[in-house]
Amino acid sequence: MHITLNGEAREIAPASTVADLLAELDLIGKRVAVERNGEIVPRGQHGATVLAEDDALEIVVAVGGG
Repeated sequence: MHITLNGEAREIAPASTVADLLAELDLIGKRVAVERNGEIVPRGQHGATVLAEDDALEIVVAVGGG
């Protein structure tokens, strides 16, 4: 299945969830913000949000510092 992730085309397994994608990207447990087709996906919905063909996602990882 084709999606766009942070502006780049990407192939993922059918019926993947946001949580599956985060695991594939090794981002589980990190502070991330996920936007799907222009709408924020709350952290509590990552496991229940199934991705669809041609979804556009933006994932931003929070970086600490000071």
